[in-house]
Amino acid sequence: MNFQFLTAFLDELPVMGIPGTDCVVLEGYRTVYRHFSGYSDREAKTPMQGDERFYLYSCSKVITCVAALTLYEKGKFLLTDPLSEYIPEFKDMTVRKVRANGEEVVVPCQREITIGDLFSMTAGFDYDLTVPEIQKVVDETDGRAPTLDVARALAARPLLYEPGTHWRYGLEHDVLGAFIEVLSGQRFGQYLREHVFDPLEMKRSSFSNSSLAREGMMAQYRRDELTGTVARIPIEENEFVFGTEYESGGAGLVSCVDDYARFAAALANGGIGENGERILGQNTIDLMRTNRLDAGQMRDFDWIQFKGYGYGLGVRTLVDKAAAGSPGSLGEFGWAGAAGAYVLIDPERHLSMFYAQHMRKSLEPYVHPRLRNILYACM
Repeated sequence: MNFQFLTAFLDELPVMGIPGTDCVVLEGYRTVYRHFSGYSDREAKTPMQGDERFYLYSCSKVITCVAALTLYEKGKFLLTDPLSEYIPEFKDMTVRKVRANGEEVVVPCQREITIGDLFSMTAGFDYDLTVPEIQKVVDETDGRAPTLDVARALAARPLLYEPGTHWRYGLEHDVLGAFIEVLSGQRFGQYLREHVFDPLEMKRSSFSNSSLAREGMMAQYRRDELTGTVARIPIEENEFVFGTEYESGGAGLVSCVDDYARFAAALANGGIGENGERILGQNTIDLMRTNRLDAGQMRDFDWIQFKGYGYGLGVRTLVDKAAAGSPGSLGEFGWAGAAGAYVLIDPERHLSMFYAQHMRKSLEPYVHPRLRNILYACM
């Protein structure tokens, strides 16, 4: 192994405007590479140290889906179950449709949302964070916005399409967090602590509204896509967290590279952590990384950085190496976050990578495929 190409690439990123980065590669449970570049606080010229916390944003989704699958393994639900069996408000959903004359109408759905739809982003939800249904919960709960209350409120919104007919990035995994609360009888964060974080010794991971979450957080930035300038934004700024009791399965977790690396390594090694604790079985991981999208839904999954990938149970999964231009293994899987975090998990090679930065408008289509390709070249 020779990681000089990866080091050179990571050292170029601060020159491009990304204030600070941290990257770790594990083979099995052994850390074979770790490199920091840039600053955790650009204005104070504080170098990256590797112990910084940051918002995972959508890298939270992989943890949420794994937590839900621990309940799947116990027989608590089937992927084909209607969501309404667990959260009755989702029983009689409606959908927006456009008639031939251009008129928009709201009509009853032809089939129910399934639990599998939640995992695979095919339920029909949008990602509008400012809708009146959410704001009503925030107002009526004096800013608490409990997770299950918000999910129930979303049931009042018409879906964008008939469940199961399209793929669209939406609030499905936030609803999945509420579903975990119903099945477990616990707060979502408590369930994560007992079934993912504590078994894997992820001691610095929590939801962002916990009392200690922001201790040691690196500064947060946003890139202007028109000018390319990068400006600091408040560390409190995370519009995906609606209230003091809202635990967003889609974007609400705070973590550090060491913690997430433990999680990624467990998934790359049969669902077992370095300490021998099992969080998920290999067969379930294989199901998680199996593409669930049909030909029509694959046309919806058209983000340029995911060319050659399908979508499984909450993760991208490599289905066509030639289309992706990837030297990785078929079934390599993972996801990314709005501030630039990126996880790659390759069970065939027992290989995992986790990369972190803290800049919104993150240059993901440029950075992440290159990280992947350089990693495999170095190995």
